[in-house]
Amino acid sequence: MRVLVITGAGVSAGSGIPTFRGKDGYWRNLDPAKLATPEAFVRDPELVWQWYRERRQRIRAAQPNAAHQAVAKLAQHAHEFLLVTQNVDDLHARAGSPKQKMVQIHGDIFVTRCSRCDFSRHDYEHDHEHDDEQEQKQDGGSLPKCPDCGALMRPGVVWFGEQLDLVKINTVENFVTGGDCDLVIVAGTTALFGYIIDWALRARGQTGQLIEVNPEKTSLSQFATRSFREPAGVALPRLVNELLSNVNRRAPTY
Repeated sequence: MRVLVITGAGVSAGSGIPTFRGKDGYWRNLDPAKLATPEAFVRDPELVWQWYRERRQRIRAAQPNAAHQAVAKLAQHAHEFLLVTQNVDDLHARAGSPKQKMVQIHGDIFVTRCSRCDFSRHDYEHDHEHDDEQEQKQDGGSLPKCPDCGALMRPGVVWFGEQLDLVKINTVENFVTGGDCDLVIVAGTTALFGYIIDWALRARGQTGQLIEVNPEKTSLSQFATRSFREPAGVALPRLVNELLSNVNRRAPTY
């Protein structure tokens, strides 16, 4: 099978990672959608960094759930496979989805990059990040500064109002235009971004299945060949097992 999987925040919600939208997404009574902007960072970088440091800690403490594991299982069995995730956490990777077959289209929360130049680093380990913070406090500041140009460092994610990474867009485009997919799964996303709908519809071609997994209807629902109105952690494992058993039944025996 040639398979494209697109995932959103609903896939990680089962691991205790709050979605932006909804009452559980609020942080200190603040709307995360208003913190995840370039304007918020300019206005109050300390507040934005406090939020991202807490999010990093929460993600480190979380474990992949059954939805992440189901996607990883599908990746192992598909002939051609790409996972496009809107999630900035590392739970798909920790569940076993190969990084070379995954695009984090909205960035990686554990990347810290310069707000001015091209410097970036991966700040996953808690001890490493704590050491950085101690160094910054000794220097008289509490915010990470770029070692190359001295500008403020920021989380390596795509904020509202920013452009997507062209390299990542090209990776997805090359897969989508490389041939029709037998199967497109869109799971745990409200599909509010036009490019998500565009990739899903173009990838399925004329004959492919488009399966949506989301508790509520979205703008993509009208195009789906099958819909599962359940949480991703419930529906995806069952769906993947069904798909793989069907493929195995069709496989020739010698």
